[in-house]
Amino acid sequence: MTKVKNENSTLPGYPWPLGATLDTNGCQFAIFSRHADRITLILFESTDPYCSFREIEFDSEMNKTGDIWHIWIEGVKEGQLYGYRVDGPYTPEHGHRFNRNKLLLDPYARAVTGNFDWNLADARGFDTIRGQITDTSFSTKDSAPGAPKCIVIDHSFDWFDRPVKRPLKDSVIYEMHVKGFTMHQSSGIENKGTYKGIVEKIPYLKELGITAIELLPIQEFDSRENLNKNPFTGEQLSNYWGYSTMSFFAPKSMYSASGRSGEQYYEFKEMIRDLHSAGIEVILDVVFNHTAEGDHTGPTMCFRGIDNKVYYILEEDRRFYKNYSGCGNTFNCNNPLVRDFIIDCLKYWVVEMHIDGFRFDLASILGRDENGNILSNPPLIERIEADPILQNTKIIAEAWDAAGAYQVGGFPGRWAEWNGKFRDDVRRFWNSDDNMSGTFATRITGSSDIYSGSNRSPLHSINFITCHDGFTMNDLTMYNTKHNEANGEGNRDGENHNHSCNFGIEGDEPTDFLRRSREKQIKNYLTTLFMSQGVPMLLSGDEIRKTQKGNNNAYCQDNEISWNNWELIEKNKSVFSFTKKLISFRKKHPILSQSKFLTGEKVNFNSYPDISWHGIKPDRPDWEPRSKLVACLLNGAATIRDTGFCDNDIYMAFNSSYYNLKLEIPAPVTGNYWCVFIDTSKNSPDDIYNEDEYEALAGSTYLLKRQSTLVLISRKTAE
Repeated sequence: MTKVKNENSTLPGYPWPLGATLDTNGCQFAIFSRHADRITLILFESTDPYCSFREIEFDSEMNKTGDIWHIWIEGVKEGQLYGYRVDGPYTPEHGHRFNRNKLLLDPYARAVTGNFDWNLADARGFDTIRGQITDTSFSTKDSAPGAPKCIVIDHSFDWFDRPVKRPLKDSVIYEMHVKGFTMHQSSGIENKGTYKGIVEKIPYLKELGITAIELLPIQEFDSRENLNKNPFTGEQLSNYWGYSTMSFFAPKSMYSASGRSGEQYYEFKEMIRDLHSAGIEVILDVVFNHTAEGDHTGPTMCFRGIDNKVYYILEEDRRFYKNYSGCGNTFNCNNPLVRDFIIDCLKYWVVEMHIDGFRFDLASILGRDENGNILSNPPLIERIEADPILQNTKIIAEAWDAAGAYQVGGFPGRWAEWNGKFRDDVRRFWNSDDNMSGTFATRITGSSDIYSGSNRSPLHSINFITCHDGFTMNDLTMYNTKHNEANGEGNRDGENHNHSCNFGIEGDEPTDFLRRSREKQIKNYLTTLFMSQGVPMLLSGDEIRKTQKGNNNAYCQDNEISWNNWELIEKNKSVFSFTKKLISFRKKHPILSQSKFLTGEKVNFNSYPDISWHGIKPDRPDWEPRSKLVACLLNGAATIRDTGFCDNDIYMAFNSSYYNLKLEIPAPVTGNYWCVFIDTSKNSPDDIYNEDEYEALAGSTYLLKRQSTLVLISRKTAE
């Protein structure tokens, strides 16, 4: 690389805003570091690893206010590539790991070059001597040629867009991976695996009926950091999911179809705008619990080289990192400076990028102090909940971490949570486990045992049966054990307790009976999910029986194991149609999305309880340990629809036993007679009906077959 003289005029600049901010004649740069002795801004002429560059050193008198280093440079324009070198003590035993030989990313960079092949060995702040990691040594190797560079961005964009602001009670969330959603050759679109690809599939999302997509991490990460190889093919595996953020303000460049030199910033905005126009919200999965720099043997590419002691939770000896994330380090979330950084980042995605909400990965870490202890009133969690700019956003916690904290039900205020207990208990009930009927009843009515305190409601529960992490819904019915050998970790990775059932044969479907049994179980899962109180979240692909061939930890599989196969829509059109009708039904009946818990107390409108429980006979529920039947009646008078009239009654019966049960059906409360909406034991398409095709129930009894679900809806003669 060739250093050239900087001939552009400079001014001291201002300490705010942080990052790179363009104006008419130049650009303002500002970066935080409390313990640095010297900071140098590097401006690169191109993406060529050995291009010429300019160095502009910050004067500690003229270009520093408090702990903020800042400068304005004339003539800098959009597209300028830049990075920082930060000098200071390299004393790992005291928590400092400054190394000016390592090019560092601006934590506030809006975009990062996407045409690089990272050299992690050069980015390490220490030398490897005779094959041994010696992190107390000091590397003099320049990392700049192989390092990513920040890109100066002009924030102007013609939005013509307003947030959707859909209430959580009306939300149906669809968890997806940007690339995996459309990358398969069968997707039938032009821009596969990209933000534009999602836009091309908006008609599909609208047909399905979802109201929000929850995207796996899209903040810039290194997809090549995984050094494992597939033992069957020898191919290097990837960091496919992206739970290893390196640049929190920058959208992932690899997902851009229009270019990777800043175009990703605008393409991402275009995707948000078009989704909003279709009435679909966007929730980002954000990973503030750790960063891509890993443990003490990892690369120095941003926070470690800017101010290691501030940004990370360190062990008592200050040399090593506390690892509550399971990924080598833990972000120091409740340090006031790091807290400000996280809040700045969230506000940026809301104000500048029009994001509608966030799902916080391993969110219990957000509540740990600088010693790793769980705080009783975590300031960051409270601040996110109370921040005025974030008030209209959805905030969802994965309420646990990798160090044993499990806080489902423990996040305050308007925080919603991934309800892991819903996932596990629903699976166990449908596996016909003992002692599950009462627990299952609690889960489908909003998990009052978890959320009834502190003025919380069923809407704090994000209900899911599957997510990116674990078996797909199809694979829950095909595999008893995980099959992760292709991950290159000897099948040791991934969850061992899946509460799955293969119906007697692992994987294959040699008979129509086996296929039908598995499809029925999938429909039992889907019915449970969308008929439960709370907010449903569907894993992308479950509506078409997507399989990962038994891999329950496909974090490294950037291939057809993870990608959605669009040919499955036709192959499994029964499940796809079933899912669409379920979602449509849920939207039409607000009794399924109560903002208060059902209590069993009488409703003033008709003096019947809002919910009543039943068994084989009306009003005689069976809560015994070996019971496998749960049945309830939702009183439509407990909810008023937009029309001003009360909702229909809904009767639901879930039979997870291996026996057919003859049920006596209680009389409807607000209607004259019952109609069958769902009976999963029937063959498609008769297992679910369109609203104008409901089949009237003949008589007052019904034979509910083994491992099946029945849903009835009340009708009036005049209807």
